[in-house]
Amino acid sequence: MFKVPPLAPQRLQKLLRAMPKAELHIHIEGSLEPELIFALAQRNGVPLPYASVEALRQAYAFTNLQSFLDIYYAGASVLLHEQDFYDMARAYLARAAMDNVAHAEIFFDPQTHTARGVAMEAVINGLHRACEDARAELGISATLILCFLRHLSEASAFETLEQAQPLLGKIVGVGLDSSEVGHPPEKFARVFARCRELGLHLVAHAGEEGPPAYIWSALDVLKVERIDHGVQAVHDAALMQRLAQDRIPLTVCPLSNQKLCVFPDLKDHNLRQLLDAGLCATVNSDDPAYFGGYINENFTQVFAATAMTARHAYQLAFNSFEASFASQADKRVWEHRLKEAFERFVEHD
Repeated sequence: MFKVPPLAPQRLQKLLRAMPKAELHIHIEGSLEPELIFALAQRNGVPLPYASVEALRQAYAFTNLQSFLDIYYAGASVLLHEQDFYDMARAYLARAAMDNVAHAEIFFDPQTHTARGVAMEAVINGLHRACEDARAELGISATLILCFLRHLSEASAFETLEQAQPLLGKIVGVGLDSSEVGHPPEKFARVFARCRELGLHLVAHAGEEGPPAYIWSALDVLKVERIDHGVQAVHDAALMQRLAQDRIPLTVCPLSNQKLCVFPDLKDHNLRQLLDAGLCATVNSDDPAYFGGYINENFTQVFAATAMTARHAYQLAFNSFEASFASQADKRVWEHRLKEAFERFVEHD
Protein backbone atom coordinates (compact mmCIF):
# COMPACT_ATOMS: atom_id res chain seq x y z
CA MET A 1 0.00 0.00 0.00
CA PHE A 2 1.19 3.51 -0.85
CA LYS A 3 2.80 5.11 2.22
CA VAL A 4 1.02 8.33 3.20
CA PRO A 5 2.63 10.85 5.55
CA PRO A 6 0.44 12.99 7.82
CA LEU A 7 -0.99 16.26 6.50
CA ALA A 8 -1.97 19.43 8.32
CA PRO A 9 -5.75 19.55 9.01
CA GLN A 10 -6.51 22.31 6.50
CA ARG A 11 -4.45 20.58 3.83
CA LEU A 12 -6.18 17.28 4.58
CA GLN A 13 -9.61 18.86 4.11
CA LYS A 14 -8.55 20.10 0.65
CA LEU A 15 -7.19 16.67 -0.22
CA LEU A 16 -10.44 14.95 0.77
CA ARG A 17 -12.29 17.14 -1.73
CA ALA A 18 -9.72 16.86 -4.51
CA MET A 19 -8.93 13.14 -4.44
CA PRO A 20 -10.66 10.85 -6.96
CA LYS A 21 -13.16 8.48 -5.40
CA ALA A 22 -16.00 6.10 -6.20
CA GLU A 23 -19.51 6.39 -4.75
CA LEU A 24 -21.12 2.99 -4.20
CA HIS A 25 -24.11 3.86 -1.99
CA ILE A 26 -26.26 6.55 -3.56
CA HIS A 27 -30.04 6.28 -3.90
CA ILE A 28 -30.85 8.36 -6.94
CA GLU A 29 -34.30 9.24 -5.60
CA GLY A 30 -32.51 10.52 -2.51
CA SER A 31 -30.58 13.03 -4.62
CA LEU A 32 -33.79 14.90 -5.52
CA GLU A 33 -33.20 18.41 -4.23
CA PRO A 34 -36.32 20.38 -3.15
CA GLU A 35 -35.84 22.77 -6.08
CA LEU A 36 -35.99 19.91 -8.59
CA ILE A 37 -38.93 18.31 -6.76
CA PHE A 38 -40.90 21.54 -7.16
CA ALA A 39 -39.81 21.96 -10.81
CA LEU A 40 -40.89 18.42 -11.70
CA ALA A 41 -44.14 18.80 -9.74
CA GLN A 42 -44.96 21.90 -11.76
CA ARG A 43 -43.99 20.25 -15.05
CA ASN A 44 -46.11 17.18 -14.31
CA GLY A 45 -49.00 18.83 -12.49
CA VAL A 46 -48.36 16.94 -9.25
CA PRO A 47 -49.65 18.67 -6.08
CA LEU A 48 -47.25 18.80 -3.13
CA PRO A 49 -48.21 19.11 0.57
CA TYR A 50 -45.62 21.88 1.02
CA ALA A 51 -46.06 25.55 0.24
CA SER A 52 -42.47 26.19 -0.82
CA VAL A 53 -39.00 24.79 -1.35
CA GLU A 54 -38.03 26.08 2.09
CA ALA A 55 -41.04 24.46 3.76
CA LEU A 56 -40.08 21.13 2.22
CA ARG A 57 -36.46 21.49 3.29
CA GLN A 58 -37.55 22.27 6.86
CA ALA A 59 -39.45 18.97 6.92
CA TYR A 60 -36.13 17.10 6.67
CA ALA A 61 -35.96 16.44 10.41
CA PHE A 62 -35.83 12.67 10.90
CA THR A 63 -35.81 10.57 14.05
CA ASN A 64 -35.24 7.19 12.38
CA LEU A 65 -35.18 5.42 9.03
CA GLN A 66 -38.97 5.18 8.72
CA SER A 67 -39.57 8.89 9.33
CA PHE A 68 -37.14 9.60 6.49
CA LEU A 69 -38.72 7.03 4.15
CA ASP A 70 -42.15 8.61 4.57
CA ILE A 71 -40.99 11.92 3.09
CA TYR A 72 -38.63 10.21 0.63
CA TYR A 73 -41.52 8.39 -1.06
CA ALA A 74 -43.59 11.59 -1.13
CA GLY A 75 -40.76 13.36 -2.97
CA ALA A 76 -40.51 10.53 -5.51
CA SER A 77 -44.16 11.05 -6.49
CA VAL A 78 -43.13 13.81 -8.93
CA LEU A 79 -41.22 11.31 -11.11
CA LEU A 80 -43.54 10.21 -13.91
CA HIS A 81 -41.74 10.26 -17.26
CA GLU A 82 -38.43 9.08 -18.71
CA GLN A 83 -37.20 12.67 -18.90
CA ASP A 84 -37.84 13.12 -15.16
CA PHE A 85 -35.54 10.21 -14.32
CA TYR A 86 -32.97 11.53 -16.77
CA ASP A 87 -33.02 15.00 -15.23
CA MET A 88 -32.71 13.61 -11.70
CA ALA A 89 -29.73 11.37 -12.53
CA ARG A 90 -28.03 14.00 -14.67
CA ALA A 91 -28.25 16.52 -11.82
CA TYR A 92 -26.68 14.05 -9.39
CA LEU A 93 -23.89 13.09 -11.79
CA ALA A 94 -22.99 16.72 -12.42
CA ARG A 95 -22.78 17.24 -8.66
CA ALA A 96 -20.74 14.06 -8.18
CA ALA A 97 -18.27 15.12 -10.87
CA MET A 98 -17.72 18.37 -8.95
CA ASP A 99 -16.79 16.22 -5.93
CA ASN A 100 -14.22 14.33 -8.04
CA VAL A 101 -16.26 11.13 -8.14
CA ALA A 102 -14.66 9.06 -10.91
CA HIS A 103 -17.25 6.27 -10.75
CA ALA A 104 -20.75 5.93 -9.28
CA GLU A 105 -22.90 2.84 -8.81
CA ILE A 106 -26.40 4.24 -8.51
CA PHE A 107 -29.26 2.57 -6.63
CA PHE A 108 -32.82 3.02 -7.88
CA ASP A 109 -36.15 1.76 -6.51
CA PRO A 110 -38.42 0.75 -9.42
CA GLN A 111 -41.25 -0.47 -7.18
CA THR A 112 -41.65 3.07 -5.84
CA HIS A 113 -42.51 4.11 -9.38
CA THR A 114 -44.20 1.09 -10.99
CA ALA A 115 -46.70 1.06 -8.09
CA ARG A 116 -47.80 4.49 -9.33
CA GLY A 117 -48.23 3.29 -12.90
CA VAL A 118 -44.83 4.44 -14.18
CA ALA A 119 -43.39 2.05 -16.78
CA MET A 120 -40.19 0.18 -15.91
CA GLU A 121 -38.80 1.28 -19.28
CA ALA A 122 -39.24 4.95 -18.36
CA VAL A 123 -37.29 4.45 -15.12
CA ILE A 124 -34.35 2.46 -16.46
CA ASN A 125 -34.04 4.14 -19.85
CA GLY A 126 -34.07 7.63 -18.32
CA LEU A 127 -31.42 6.74 -15.74
CA HIS A 128 -29.27 4.84 -18.20
CA ARG A 129 -29.34 7.64 -20.77
CA ALA A 130 -28.17 10.08 -18.09
CA CYS A 131 -25.27 7.77 -17.23
CA GLU A 132 -24.25 7.53 -20.88
CA ASP A 133 -24.42 11.29 -21.41
CA ALA A 134 -22.51 12.00 -18.21
CA ARG A 135 -19.72 9.66 -19.27
CA ALA A 136 -19.41 11.46 -22.63
CA GLU A 137 -19.83 15.01 -21.33
CA LEU A 138 -18.38 14.93 -17.79
CA GLY A 139 -15.97 12.00 -17.92
CA ILE A 140 -17.66 10.29 -14.98
CA SER A 141 -18.34 6.54 -15.10
CA ALA A 142 -21.76 5.43 -13.79
CA THR A 143 -23.74 2.20 -13.64
CA LEU A 144 -27.12 1.19 -12.16
CA ILE A 145 -28.17 -1.19 -9.37
CA LEU A 146 -31.86 -2.12 -9.13
CA CYS A 147 -33.01 -2.33 -5.51
CA PHE A 148 -35.91 -4.37 -4.16
CA LEU A 149 -37.97 -2.77 -1.39
CA ARG A 150 -37.69 -5.07 1.60
CA HIS A 151 -40.93 -3.92 3.24
CA LEU A 152 -42.74 -5.45 0.23
CA SER A 153 -43.02 -9.19 -0.50
CA GLU A 154 -40.58 -11.41 -2.32
CA ALA A 155 -43.37 -12.02 -4.84
CA SER A 156 -43.35 -8.31 -5.62
CA ALA A 157 -39.57 -8.47 -6.05
CA PHE A 158 -39.94 -11.35 -8.51
CA GLU A 159 -42.55 -9.35 -10.44
CA THR A 160 -40.16 -6.40 -10.57
CA LEU A 161 -37.33 -8.62 -11.82
CA GLU A 162 -39.59 -9.96 -14.55
CA GLN A 163 -40.54 -6.43 -15.63
CA ALA A 164 -36.87 -5.47 -15.75
CA GLN A 165 -35.76 -8.61 -17.62
CA PRO A 166 -35.64 -7.03 -21.12
CA LEU A 167 -33.52 -4.19 -19.71
CA LEU A 168 -31.02 -6.14 -17.61
CA GLY A 169 -28.23 -5.16 -19.98
CA LYS A 170 -28.53 -1.63 -18.62
CA ILE A 171 -27.92 -2.57 -14.97
CA VAL A 172 -24.97 -4.25 -13.23
CA GLY A 173 -26.64 -5.66 -10.13
CA VAL A 174 -29.46 -5.79 -7.63
CA GLY A 175 -29.73 -4.62 -4.04
CA LEU A 176 -32.08 -4.61 -1.08
CA ASP A 177 -33.18 -1.42 0.69
CA SER A 178 -36.02 0.36 2.56
CA SER A 179 -37.18 -0.46 6.12
CA GLU A 180 -34.62 -2.86 7.60
CA VAL A 181 -35.93 -3.86 11.04
CA GLY A 182 -38.43 -6.71 10.79
CA HIS A 183 -37.43 -7.56 7.22
CA PRO A 184 -34.40 -9.88 7.40
CA PRO A 185 -32.44 -10.65 4.23
CA GLU A 186 -33.55 -14.27 4.09
CA LYS A 187 -37.03 -13.03 3.15
CA PHE A 188 -35.55 -12.54 -0.35
CA ALA A 189 -33.42 -15.69 -0.66
CA ARG A 190 -35.09 -17.06 -3.79
CA VAL A 191 -35.15 -13.85 -5.81
CA PHE A 192 -31.48 -13.20 -5.03
CA ALA A 193 -30.65 -16.76 -6.10
CA ARG A 194 -32.42 -16.07 -9.40
CA CYS A 195 -30.50 -12.80 -9.86
CA ARG A 196 -27.26 -14.66 -9.24
CA GLU A 197 -28.23 -17.15 -11.99
CA LEU A 198 -28.77 -14.18 -14.30
CA GLY A 199 -25.19 -13.04 -13.69
CA LEU A 200 -26.05 -9.90 -11.74
CA HIS A 201 -23.89 -8.54 -8.94
CA LEU A 202 -25.53 -8.73 -5.50
CA VAL A 203 -25.53 -6.21 -2.65
CA ALA A 204 -27.83 -5.59 0.32
CA HIS A 205 -28.46 -3.08 3.08
CA ALA A 206 -27.73 -4.77 6.39
CA GLY A 207 -26.58 -3.70 9.83
CA GLU A 208 -27.67 -0.06 9.69
CA GLU A 209 -30.44 -0.29 12.28
CA GLY A 210 -30.71 -4.06 12.06
CA PRO A 211 -28.51 -6.47 14.10
CA PRO A 212 -25.28 -8.19 13.02
CA ALA A 213 -27.40 -11.29 12.31
CA TYR A 214 -28.79 -9.47 9.27
CA ILE A 215 -25.24 -9.06 7.92
CA TRP A 216 -24.58 -12.79 8.38
CA SER A 217 -27.82 -13.58 6.52
CA ALA A 218 -26.98 -11.20 3.68
CA LEU A 219 -23.63 -12.95 3.26
CA ASP A 220 -24.65 -16.57 3.79
CA VAL A 221 -28.22 -16.67 2.48
CA LEU A 222 -28.28 -13.95 -0.18
CA LYS A 223 -24.56 -14.42 -0.95
CA VAL A 224 -24.01 -10.71 -1.53
CA GLU A 225 -20.67 -9.26 -2.58
CA ARG A 226 -21.03 -5.99 -0.64
CA ILE A 227 -22.80 -4.87 2.52
CA ASP A 228 -24.49 -1.48 2.40
CA HIS A 229 -24.01 0.29 5.77
CA GLY A 230 -22.82 -2.59 7.99
CA VAL A 231 -21.89 -0.36 10.94
CA GLN A 232 -23.50 -2.72 13.48
CA ALA A 233 -20.84 -5.33 12.62
CA VAL A 234 -18.67 -3.97 15.44
CA HIS A 235 -20.95 -5.75 17.95
CA ASP A 236 -19.89 -9.19 16.64
CA ALA A 237 -16.17 -10.02 16.81
CA ALA A 238 -16.48 -13.11 14.62
CA LEU A 239 -18.30 -11.10 11.97
CA MET A 240 -15.65 -8.37 12.05
CA GLN A 241 -12.98 -11.02 11.52
CA ARG A 242 -14.84 -12.50 8.57
CA LEU A 243 -15.47 -9.13 6.92
CA ALA A 244 -11.79 -8.25 7.23
CA GLN A 245 -10.51 -11.66 6.11
CA ASP A 246 -12.79 -11.90 3.07
CA ARG A 247 -12.45 -8.21 2.16
CA ILE A 248 -16.24 -7.81 2.09
CA PRO A 249 -16.80 -4.10 1.37
CA LEU A 250 -18.98 -1.93 3.59
CA THR A 251 -20.56 1.14 1.98
CA VAL A 252 -20.74 3.43 5.00
CA CYS A 253 -22.75 6.68 4.98
CA PRO A 254 -21.69 8.93 7.90
CA LEU A 255 -24.09 11.87 7.52
CA SER A 256 -27.00 9.50 6.94
CA ASN A 257 -26.07 7.63 10.12
CA GLN A 258 -26.01 10.92 12.02
CA LYS A 259 -29.27 12.24 10.54
CA LEU A 260 -31.14 8.98 11.27
CA CYS A 261 -29.73 8.85 14.81
CA VAL A 262 -27.63 5.70 14.34
CA PHE A 263 -24.75 7.87 15.60
CA PRO A 264 -26.39 11.10 16.83
CA ASP A 265 -22.96 12.67 17.31
CA LEU A 266 -20.58 12.22 14.38
CA LYS A 267 -17.57 12.07 16.73
CA ASP A 268 -18.90 8.70 17.92
CA HIS A 269 -19.04 7.22 14.41
CA ASN A 270 -17.19 3.91 14.11
CA LEU A 271 -15.78 4.40 10.60
CA ARG A 272 -12.22 4.71 11.93
CA GLN A 273 -12.72 1.60 14.06
CA LEU A 274 -13.84 -0.35 10.98
CA LEU A 275 -10.84 0.82 8.97
CA ASP A 276 -8.34 0.18 11.74
CA ALA A 277 -9.72 -3.35 12.09
CA GLY A 278 -8.77 -3.97 8.45
CA LEU A 279 -12.25 -3.82 6.93
CA CYS A 280 -12.82 -2.61 3.37
CA ALA A 281 -14.95 0.37 4.43
CA THR A 282 -15.90 3.18 2.05
CA VAL A 283 -17.57 6.60 2.39
CA ASN A 284 -20.80 7.44 0.56
CA SER A 285 -23.69 9.92 0.69
CA ASP A 286 -26.76 7.61 0.71
CA ASP A 287 -29.55 10.21 0.18
CA PRO A 288 -27.61 13.48 -0.04
CA ALA A 289 -30.53 15.83 -0.69
CA TYR A 290 -32.12 14.70 2.58
CA PHE A 291 -29.08 14.12 4.80
CA GLY A 292 -27.24 17.39 4.38
CA GLY A 293 -24.31 16.52 2.18
CA TYR A 294 -22.92 14.89 -0.93
CA ILE A 295 -19.86 12.65 -0.78
CA ASN A 296 -17.28 15.36 -0.09
CA GLU A 297 -19.30 16.66 2.85
CA ASN A 298 -19.42 13.12 4.22
CA PHE A 299 -15.65 12.91 3.96
CA THR A 300 -14.83 16.32 5.41
CA GLN A 301 -17.33 16.20 8.27
CA VAL A 302 -16.55 12.69 9.49
CA PHE A 303 -12.79 13.35 9.26
CA ALA A 304 -13.13 16.59 11.23
CA ALA A 305 -15.22 14.82 13.88
CA THR A 306 -13.10 11.70 14.30
CA ALA A 307 -9.55 12.98 13.65
CA MET A 308 -8.84 10.47 10.93
CA THR A 309 -5.63 11.00 8.96
CA ALA A 310 -4.43 11.20 5.36
CA ARG A 311 -3.64 7.49 5.59
CA HIS A 312 -7.30 6.77 6.31
CA ALA A 313 -8.31 9.03 3.41
CA TYR A 314 -6.12 7.12 0.99
CA GLN A 315 -7.43 3.78 2.26
CA LEU A 316 -11.08 4.84 1.93
CA ALA A 317 -10.65 6.11 -1.62
CA PHE A 318 -8.61 3.03 -2.61
CA ASN A 319 -11.25 0.79 -1.04
CA SER A 320 -13.99 2.51 -3.04
CA PHE A 321 -12.33 1.56 -6.32
CA GLU A 322 -11.47 -1.95 -5.12
CA ALA A 323 -15.07 -2.50 -3.98
CA SER A 324 -16.65 -1.30 -7.22
CA PHE A 325 -17.97 -3.55 -9.98
CA ALA A 326 -15.88 -1.71 -12.59
CA SER A 327 -13.33 -3.45 -14.79
CA GLN A 328 -9.85 -4.14 -13.47
CA ALA A 329 -8.45 -1.83 -16.13
CA ASP A 330 -10.61 1.07 -14.95
CA LYS A 331 -9.72 0.38 -11.32
CA ARG A 332 -5.99 0.56 -12.10
CA VAL A 333 -6.45 3.90 -13.88
CA TRP A 334 -8.36 5.40 -10.95
CA GLU A 335 -5.92 4.02 -8.38
CA HIS A 336 -3.06 5.59 -10.32
CA ARG A 337 -4.87 8.95 -10.32
CA LEU A 338 -5.43 8.59 -6.59
CA LYS A 339 -1.74 8.02 -5.93
CA GLU A 340 -0.86 11.03 -8.10
CA ALA A 341 -3.30 13.24 -6.18
CA PHE A 342 -1.72 12.26 -2.86
CA GLU A 343 1.80 12.77 -4.15
CA ARG A 344 0.91 16.29 -5.27
CA PHE A 345 -0.49 17.19 -1.85
CA VAL A 346 2.43 15.62 0.04
CA GLU A 347 5.00 17.48 -2.08
CA HIS A 348 3.40 20.84 -1.34
CA ASP A 349 2.66 20.34 2.36
